[in-house]
Amino acid sequence: MLFKLDQLANRLVELDELLGLEAATSNMDNFRKMSREHAELGPLVSVYHQYQTAQGDIVAAQDMLADPEMKEFAQDEIEAARERLLQLDLELQKMLLPKDENDERNIFLEIRAGTGGDESALFAGDLLRMYTRYAERNRWQVEMVSESSSDLGGYREVIVRIVGQGAYSKLKFESGGHRVQRVPATETQGRIHTSACTVAVRRRRPAHQQDRFRRALDAPADRHRGRMPGRPQPAQEQGAGAEGAGCAHQGRAVARAAKQGSGDA
Repeated sequence: MLFKLDQLANRLVELDELLGLEAATSNMDNFRKMSREHAELGPLVSVYHQYQTAQGDIVAAQDMLADPEMKEFAQDEIEAARERLLQLDLELQKMLLPKDENDERNIFLEIRAGTGGDESALFAGDLLRMYTRYAERNRWQVEMVSESSSDLGGYREVIVRIVGQGAYSKLKFESGGHRVQRVPATETQGRIHTSACTVAVRRRRPAHQQDRFRRALDAPADRHRGRMPGRPQPAQEQGAGAEGAGCAHQGRAVARAAKQGSGDA
Protein backbone atom coordinates (compact mmCIF):
# COMPACT_ATOMS: atom_id res chain seq x y z
CA MET A 1 0.00 0.00 0.00
CA LEU A 2 2.81 2.44 0.85
CA PHE A 3 4.42 1.89 -2.56
CA LYS A 4 1.14 2.77 -4.29
CA LEU A 5 0.75 5.85 -2.11
CA ASP A 6 4.26 6.99 -3.05
CA GLN A 7 3.32 6.67 -6.72
CA LEU A 8 0.15 8.70 -6.21
CA ALA A 9 2.07 11.39 -4.32
CA ASN A 10 4.57 11.62 -7.19
CA ARG A 11 1.71 11.79 -9.66
CA LEU A 12 0.22 14.73 -7.76
CA VAL A 13 3.54 16.59 -7.99
CA GLU A 14 3.63 15.84 -11.72
CA LEU A 15 0.10 17.18 -12.15
CA ASP A 16 1.05 20.37 -10.32
CA GLU A 17 3.85 20.93 -12.82
CA LEU A 18 1.68 20.11 -15.86
CA LEU A 19 -1.17 22.36 -14.77
CA GLY A 20 1.29 25.19 -14.17
CA LEU A 21 2.53 25.22 -17.77
CA GLU A 22 1.40 27.99 -20.10
CA ALA A 23 0.26 25.48 -22.71
CA ALA A 24 -1.87 23.54 -20.21
CA THR A 25 -5.10 25.15 -21.45
CA SER A 26 -4.38 24.58 -25.14
CA ASN A 27 -6.26 21.28 -24.91
CA MET A 28 -9.27 21.94 -22.67
CA ASP A 29 -10.40 18.31 -22.56
CA ASN A 30 -6.99 17.22 -21.30
CA PHE A 31 -6.90 20.19 -18.91
CA ARG A 32 -10.24 19.23 -17.37
CA LYS A 33 -9.13 15.62 -17.08
CA MET A 34 -5.94 16.58 -15.25
CA SER A 35 -7.82 19.01 -13.00
CA ARG A 36 -10.29 16.28 -12.06
CA GLU A 37 -7.46 13.85 -11.31
CA HIS A 38 -5.69 16.50 -9.24
CA ALA A 39 -8.85 17.11 -7.20
CA GLU A 40 -9.23 13.37 -6.55
CA LEU A 41 -5.60 12.82 -5.51
CA GLY A 42 -5.29 15.93 -3.33
CA PRO A 43 -7.22 14.67 -0.24
CA LEU A 44 -5.61 11.22 -0.44
CA VAL A 45 -2.05 12.55 -0.62
CA SER A 46 -2.79 14.99 2.22
CA VAL A 47 -3.78 12.11 4.51
CA TYR A 48 -0.69 10.19 3.39
CA HIS A 49 1.51 13.13 4.37
CA GLN A 50 -0.10 13.10 7.82
CA TYR A 51 0.69 9.38 8.01
CA GLN A 52 4.33 10.05 7.18
CA THR A 53 4.46 12.82 9.81
CA ALA A 54 3.15 10.43 12.46
CA GLN A 55 5.83 7.92 11.50
CA GLY A 56 8.48 10.62 11.84
CA ASP A 57 7.14 11.57 15.27
CA ILE A 58 7.55 7.99 16.45
CA VAL A 59 11.17 7.83 15.24
CA ALA A 60 11.99 11.16 16.91
CA ALA A 61 10.36 10.10 20.18
CA GLN A 62 12.25 6.80 20.21
CA ASP A 63 15.52 8.72 19.98
CA MET A 64 14.54 10.60 23.15
CA LEU A 65 13.98 7.42 25.17
CA ALA A 66 17.68 7.28 26.01
CA ASP A 67 17.37 10.56 27.95
CA PRO A 68 15.99 9.83 31.47
CA GLU A 69 14.43 13.29 31.73
CA MET A 70 12.60 12.95 28.40
CA LYS A 71 11.68 9.28 28.65
CA GLU A 72 8.15 9.78 30.01
CA PHE A 73 7.41 12.52 27.51
CA ALA A 74 8.76 10.35 24.68
CA GLN A 75 6.57 7.41 25.68
CA ASP A 76 3.46 9.62 25.63
CA GLU A 77 4.44 10.90 22.19
CA ILE A 78 4.94 7.38 20.87
CA GLU A 79 1.52 6.22 22.11
CA ALA A 80 -0.24 9.26 20.66
CA ALA A 81 1.55 8.87 17.31
CA ARG A 82 0.67 5.17 17.13
CA GLU A 83 -3.01 5.95 17.70
CA ARG A 84 -2.88 8.50 14.90
CA LEU A 85 -1.20 5.94 12.65
CA LEU A 86 -4.00 3.43 13.22
CA GLN A 87 -6.68 6.02 12.41
CA LEU A 88 -4.83 7.30 9.35
CA ASP A 89 -4.17 3.77 8.13
CA LEU A 90 -7.90 2.96 8.21
CA GLU A 91 -8.71 6.22 6.46
CA LEU A 92 -6.16 5.53 3.73
CA GLN A 93 -7.55 2.04 3.15
CA LYS A 94 -11.06 3.48 2.73
CA MET A 95 -9.82 6.15 0.33
CA LEU A 96 -8.03 3.54 -1.79
CA LEU A 97 -11.16 1.44 -2.28
CA PRO A 98 -12.55 1.37 -5.85
CA LYS A 99 -15.06 4.15 -6.40
CA ASP A 100 -18.51 3.96 -7.91
CA GLU A 101 -18.46 5.51 -11.37
CA ASN A 102 -21.62 7.45 -10.44
CA ASP A 103 -20.18 9.02 -7.28
CA GLU A 104 -19.30 12.32 -8.93
CA ARG A 105 -22.68 12.87 -10.58
CA ASN A 106 -25.22 15.54 -9.69
CA ILE A 107 -28.45 14.42 -8.07
CA PHE A 108 -32.15 15.09 -7.70
CA LEU A 109 -33.27 15.00 -4.05
CA GLU A 110 -36.96 14.27 -3.50
CA ILE A 111 -38.62 14.57 -0.07
CA ARG A 112 -42.22 13.46 0.49
CA ALA A 113 -44.24 13.84 3.68
CA GLY A 114 -45.62 10.57 5.02
CA THR A 115 -47.60 9.70 8.12
CA GLY A 116 -48.11 12.46 10.63
CA GLY A 117 -50.27 15.02 8.86
CA ASP A 118 -49.14 18.63 9.12
CA GLU A 119 -46.28 17.68 11.43
CA SER A 120 -44.92 15.36 8.74
CA ALA A 121 -44.90 18.29 6.30
CA LEU A 122 -42.98 20.38 8.86
CA PHE A 123 -40.51 17.53 9.25
CA ALA A 124 -40.04 17.48 5.45
CA GLY A 125 -39.18 21.18 5.62
CA ASP A 126 -36.64 20.49 8.37
CA LEU A 127 -35.04 17.78 6.23
CA LEU A 128 -34.81 20.14 3.28
CA ARG A 129 -33.08 22.80 5.40
CA MET A 130 -30.67 20.19 6.74
CA TYR A 131 -29.68 18.99 3.28
CA THR A 132 -29.45 22.57 2.00
CA ARG A 133 -27.03 23.57 4.76
CA TYR A 134 -24.99 20.42 4.18
CA ALA A 135 -24.79 21.30 0.49
CA GLU A 136 -23.66 24.84 1.34
CA ARG A 137 -20.85 23.48 3.52
CA ASN A 138 -19.68 21.36 0.59
CA ARG A 139 -20.02 24.35 -1.78
CA TRP A 140 -22.70 22.66 -3.85
CA GLN A 141 -25.45 24.45 -5.73
CA VAL A 142 -29.07 23.80 -4.79
CA GLU A 143 -31.86 24.52 -7.28
CA MET A 144 -35.55 24.20 -6.53
CA VAL A 145 -37.29 22.02 -9.13
CA SER A 146 -40.80 21.70 -7.71
CA GLU A 147 -42.58 22.14 -4.39
CA SER A 148 -45.94 21.57 -2.79
CA SER A 149 -46.14 23.67 0.37
CA SER A 150 -48.37 23.03 3.37
CA ASP A 151 -50.42 25.62 5.23
CA LEU A 152 -48.03 25.67 8.22
CA GLY A 153 -44.85 26.27 6.24
CA GLY A 154 -43.62 22.74 5.54
CA TYR A 155 -43.72 20.69 2.35
CA ARG A 156 -45.97 17.87 1.28
CA GLU A 157 -43.50 17.22 -1.54
CA VAL A 158 -40.35 19.01 -2.66
CA ILE A 159 -37.72 18.20 -5.29
CA VAL A 160 -34.36 19.98 -5.53
CA ARG A 161 -31.39 19.55 -7.83
CA ILE A 162 -27.96 19.46 -6.17
CA VAL A 163 -24.94 20.20 -8.35
CA GLY A 164 -21.45 19.58 -7.03
CA GLN A 165 -18.52 17.22 -6.96
CA GLY A 166 -19.24 14.06 -4.99
CA ALA A 167 -22.90 14.89 -4.35
CA TYR A 168 -24.14 11.38 -5.17
CA SER A 169 -21.35 9.65 -3.24
CA LYS A 170 -22.18 11.53 -0.01
CA LEU A 171 -25.97 11.48 -0.23
CA LYS A 172 -26.84 8.22 -1.99
CA PHE A 173 -27.39 6.39 1.31
CA GLU A 174 -29.97 8.97 2.45
CA SER A 175 -32.63 7.28 0.34
CA GLY A 176 -35.33 5.62 2.40
CA GLY A 177 -37.65 6.39 5.30
CA HIS A 178 -36.84 9.03 7.93
CA ARG A 179 -38.73 9.24 11.23
CA VAL A 180 -38.83 11.71 14.12
CA GLN A 181 -40.52 11.59 17.52
CA ARG A 182 -41.10 14.98 19.13
CA VAL A 183 -43.69 17.37 20.49
CA PRO A 184 -44.78 19.16 17.30
CA ALA A 185 -45.71 22.79 16.94
CA THR A 186 -49.26 21.68 16.11
CA GLU A 187 -49.67 19.92 19.49
CA THR A 188 -51.40 21.86 22.27
CA GLN A 189 -51.33 19.22 25.04
CA GLY A 190 -47.61 18.36 24.95
CA ARG A 191 -47.99 14.85 23.54
CA ILE A 192 -45.19 13.23 21.54
CA HIS A 193 -46.00 12.52 17.90
CA THR A 194 -44.25 10.29 15.39
CA SER A 195 -43.81 11.69 11.89
CA ALA A 196 -42.23 10.11 8.84
CA CYS A 197 -40.93 11.22 5.47
CA THR A 198 -39.42 9.44 2.50
CA VAL A 199 -36.27 10.63 0.78
CA ALA A 200 -35.22 9.59 -2.73
CA VAL A 201 -31.79 10.39 -4.15
CA ARG A 202 -31.60 9.95 -7.91
CA ARG A 203 -28.42 10.49 -9.86
CA ARG A 204 -28.59 12.61 -12.97
CA ARG A 205 -27.66 10.98 -16.26
CA PRO A 206 -24.63 12.29 -18.15
CA ALA A 207 -25.35 14.61 -21.08
CA HIS A 208 -24.78 11.97 -23.79
CA GLN A 209 -27.16 9.53 -22.07
CA GLN A 210 -29.82 12.23 -21.73
CA ASP A 211 -29.61 12.99 -25.46
CA ARG A 212 -29.94 9.30 -26.33
CA PHE A 213 -32.91 8.94 -23.99
CA ARG A 214 -34.65 11.95 -25.56
CA ARG A 215 -34.08 10.59 -29.07
CA ALA A 216 -35.62 7.28 -28.06
CA LEU A 217 -38.69 9.05 -26.68
CA ASP A 218 -39.06 11.24 -29.78
CA ALA A 219 -38.76 8.30 -32.21
CA PRO A 220 -42.08 7.29 -33.89
CA ALA A 221 -43.66 4.14 -32.51
CA ASP A 222 -45.10 1.23 -34.52
CA ARG A 223 -48.75 2.14 -35.07
CA HIS A 224 -50.00 -1.42 -35.00
CA ARG A 225 -48.06 -2.90 -32.13
CA GLY A 226 -46.79 0.17 -30.27
CA ARG A 227 -43.12 -0.86 -30.57
CA MET A 228 -40.16 1.45 -30.92
CA PRO A 229 -38.46 1.15 -34.34
CA GLY A 230 -35.39 -1.01 -34.43
CA ARG A 231 -36.39 -3.11 -31.41
CA PRO A 232 -36.55 -6.90 -31.81
CA GLN A 233 -40.02 -8.38 -32.17
CA PRO A 234 -41.21 -10.41 -29.15
CA ALA A 235 -40.85 -14.16 -29.47
CA GLN A 236 -44.61 -14.73 -29.21
CA GLU A 237 -45.29 -12.28 -32.03
CA GLN A 238 -42.52 -13.79 -34.12
CA GLY A 239 -44.08 -17.24 -33.67
CA ALA A 240 -47.50 -15.90 -34.59
CA GLY A 241 -46.07 -14.25 -37.68
CA ALA A 242 -44.29 -17.41 -38.77
CA GLU A 243 -47.43 -19.45 -38.19
CA GLY A 244 -49.50 -17.00 -40.22
CA ALA A 245 -47.01 -17.09 -43.07
CA GLY A 246 -47.09 -20.92 -43.06
CA CYS A 247 -50.88 -20.99 -43.20
CA ALA A 248 -50.94 -18.55 -46.11
CA HIS A 249 -48.40 -20.61 -48.04
CA GLN A 250 -50.38 -23.79 -47.43
CA GLY A 251 -53.60 -22.10 -48.61
CA ARG A 252 -51.99 -21.00 -51.88
CA ALA A 253 -50.72 -24.54 -52.51
CA VAL A 254 -54.24 -25.99 -52.01
CA ALA A 255 -55.71 -23.40 -54.38
CA ARG A 256 -53.18 -24.29 -57.11
CA ALA A 257 -53.90 -28.01 -56.72
CA ALA A 258 -57.65 -27.43 -57.00
CA LYS A 259 -57.19 -25.32 -60.11
CA GLN A 260 -55.04 -27.99 -61.78
CA GLY A 261 -57.62 -30.64 -60.91
CA SER A 262 -60.47 -28.68 -62.54
CA GLY A 263 -58.35 -28.14 -65.67
CA ASP A 264 -57.68 -31.85 -66.03
CA ALA A 265 -61.38 -32.57 -65.71
